[in-house]
Amino acid sequence: MSSLLELIASSLSIFADLNRADVLLYAKQPDGSLLLVEQAAPHSVPPIYRTPCTGSRVEPEEQPALARTMATGRPARSPRQQEGFRAHIIQETHPIYERGKLVGVLSVEKSLIEHERHRTRRWAFRRALLDLRDMLLRGDVHGLDELSPFREHDGIMLVDAKGTITYLSGLGSHHYRRLGYYGELIGLPVSQLKTADGELVARALDQRRAFEHETSEGDRIWVRKVIPLVGPRWRLPPPLDFLLPHGIGRPRRVTVLVAIHDATSARRKAEEQAVRRAMVQEIHHRVKNNLQTIASLLRIQARRAQHEETRQILAESIHRILSVAVVHEFLSQHEGLTINLKDVVARIMAQVKEGVLDPNKHITFGIEGPPIFLPPQQTTMCALIINELLLNALEHGFDGLTTGKIIVHLADEGDQVRITVQDNGTGLPEDFDLEHNSSLGLQIVRTVVQQDLRGRFELHNGQGVSAVVTFPKVTVGEWETFD
Repeated sequence: MSSLLELIASSLSIFADLNRADVLLYAKQPDGSLLLVEQAAPHSVPPIYRTPCTGSRVEPEEQPALARTMATGRPARSPRQQEGFRAHIIQETHPIYERGKLVGVLSVEKSLIEHERHRTRRWAFRRALLDLRDMLLRGDVHGLDELSPFREHDGIMLVDAKGTITYLSGLGSHHYRRLGYYGELIGLPVSQLKTADGELVARALDQRRAFEHETSEGDRIWVRKVIPLVGPRWRLPPPLDFLLPHGIGRPRRVTVLVAIHDATSARRKAEEQAVRRAMVQEIHHRVKNNLQTIASLLRIQARRAQHEETRQILAESIHRILSVAVVHEFLSQHEGLTINLKDVVARIMAQVKEGVLDPNKHITFGIEGPPIFLPPQQTTMCALIINELLLNALEHGFDGLTTGKIIVHLADEGDQVRITVQDNGTGLPEDFDLEHNSSLGLQIVRTVVQQDLRGRFELHNGQGVSAVVTFPKVTVGEWETFD
């Protein structure tokens, strides 16, 4: 794709919004066909194309306007129909030249209703959009790709090079009434407004670059998109404009388009959400600290215990508590609604290695598989399960051995998750029965898997033991009704 087409492609979104039209950019191919390289849909009206079509090829003869533009190298306009869109469409096509060579076509498509509605708008506004279109075709646009989408409640104001307001849309009048201006503004110098507009218009005229600006005026927050436009001094209104080449006359007329909307509600909602997220994160941080305090108290109790069995029970309880604390630690650090299970496994492994592993034994740990993001509730259950399986492997799998390895493999199988904890230890006794001979840790795993995760838990003998946990994946919203 040529550099000009790339520049046009990056600036289509705001153009589609202002025109209330679907805009498609075609690149001419060596065989004469057209490749759709970019498309933009309006945010304020229903789009014509329900699904992206980028990458598709079109033969010009399939659409009359495209065929005429490709044959004559001039703009064309023609009605047509689009599959899946009931209303008639008016398609305008415009040739794109680079170094005198036709390299592509810009197609502006809107419903017949929007086309007729656009014809009733004031000539000053329609002329500004024609100027913007010609600037796009020349590649004479800067900063449009950095603007946020045009909103349904954006008001439009146009200011000429002398600083005089030449156009104000109905929504624009509504916004400026909220700013305290109840009279007619068209014809007034923008500098008379005690708003940011005068300074922003001067900046646009000086820099000739589109930009966005947010300011607090009164008790509200306003966002303005400011676009400088350069067009010919004389221009014929549609449909006569198709009789003459684009840009006839010297490009001496400069206009600044200001799109303004009230962002107060959105900003306050975002601030409230940020405060709620901070509060929730602080709660998880305190829960983590409280769990670690409980674990510390149990350590003190374990050191004072006189029986080895009691110390062992307390040590296992400590690690169960710490495995839950790991999840709360992740929740206190991240804003997302899901947690990466792989990160949690790594943290639990580190805790087990530091607190349980006999320093005289050389047992390595590893994690395999992709990141898997789960709701906090499921992640908490998995943390408990993995902690128990690691402790069980260390306690029973390497009796009499000084070396070994334990691998946790994670598998995302679409609608379910599989966790396998594999060790290369001594394996299970021949008479082992999970229903009757399992330890408290394995009983906890089986209960959590079956009752909380609604999954399956299996143990397999081989070169060591494979503990396999499989459970259905649910979303955050589904967890509340999961049973």
